[in-house]
Amino acid sequence: MSIYDTDARIVIDNLAKDLKEIIKQPEWTPYVKTGNHKQRVPASKDWFFTRSAAILRTVALRGPIGVSKLRTKYGGKKNKGYRPEHFVKGSGSVVRHALQELDKAGLTVQSEKGVHKGRIATPKGIKLLAKAGFSDVKSKKE
Repeated sequence: MSIYDTDARIVIDNLAKDLKEIIKQPEWTPYVKTGNHKQRVPASKDWFFTRSAAILRTVALRGPIGVSKLRTKYGGKKNKGYRPEHFVKGSGSVVRHALQELDKAGLTVQSEKGVHKGRIATPKGIKLLAKAGFSDVKSKKE
């Protein structure tokens, strides 16, 4: 089995628990929205670890990938009252800080592949991702 075969929610939840011990959460996270399309801050106190885990999974699957593509992935519809909704990108600061923390931990690294520039997952990051994905799959079968 690979990271493509396991359920994304299981992998992200397990990886977020592992990332709590590896990376640190910025002090501004309780006060910030995750994008212009959101009306409130996230309800969970540990939302930054969940977002970082999702970003690490995306980098491993699609890398090299940059901040702009990740902002598009985490964007959504902005409510404009009586006017039609429009798509708005997610917060670049949240994505940037998550990628910087993953870089400090040695889980991602900047790379170029042809004309594409961005972050790719290191072997350490892929190993952590595989461990997070397989740990829950094995316990379900037992």
